Amino acid sequence: MVGILPRRASAQWQVMSFASTLYLNPILELLLEVVPVEWHMEVRLGLQEALVNAAKHGNKLDPCKQVEVRYQVTNNDFAWVIVDQGPGFSPPQVRSNHNSDCWICDEQECGRGLFILHQLFDQVRWSDCGTELHLRKQIRHSRRSPYVT
Repeated sequence: MVGILPRRASAQWQVMSFASTLYLNPILELLLEVVPVEWHMEVRLGLQEALVNAAKHGNKLDPCKQVEVRYQVTNNDFAWVIVDQGPGFSPPQVRSNHNSDCWICDEQECGRGLFILHQLFDQVRWSDCGTELHLRKQIRHSRRSPYVT
């Protein structure tokens, strides 16, 4: 079951929560309602990866645990905060190679999901406790077209 608080003005944070599951289509459809259609496929891919990580790795698919998503849109600046009830995550140190489009990870093993998140969103940041993932994407002033159409 998905819980959604009533919608408010676009500058306000919206909140939804759902039991840990990998059946994410209804949740993704709700989250994409505010995203311009040409960016749907790309944002969907990134949000799906983040939600799977929260439900599967954070909450261990425990149906008694919830994943909460807070989201906000302000002048084509999209922000999402995904919160799980797991023990927390210590992300590897990631740095961008400014001379190319390479993504460099200082750890031996970096997941495909982390790579995807860093490629698709303008900002990827975890809270200190590692249970909150903050994602941000600016669409109007994006330096590129969507990767996925």
